[in-house]
Amino acid sequence: MKRISIHNYHESMGTLIDLSDVETYEKRKRPGSINLTYDKLMLHYSEYLKKGVPYYILCTKGIHSKRAVAILEYYGYDVTQVYF
Repeated sequence: MKRISIHNYHESMGTLIDLSDVETYEKRKRPGSINLTYDKLMLHYSEYLKKGVPYYILCTKGIHSKRAVAILEYYGYDVTQVYF
């Protein structure tokens, strides 16, 4: 599983997906990021993601992002976990 620190991420690298709930996302929104809750992403990943496109996934504690990256990587998506 690929991992990167939020300090090393730049929006030119790919889309940053924040799995936080809407309220938490609004409080600490990162420039260029989009908000998809863990459940929404995992239930509809094929609607939101394209294979071959890099995505960077983060959440507050790293639990959901780690799980999402492991599953999506298994399905063939280019995903990287972002941690604080």
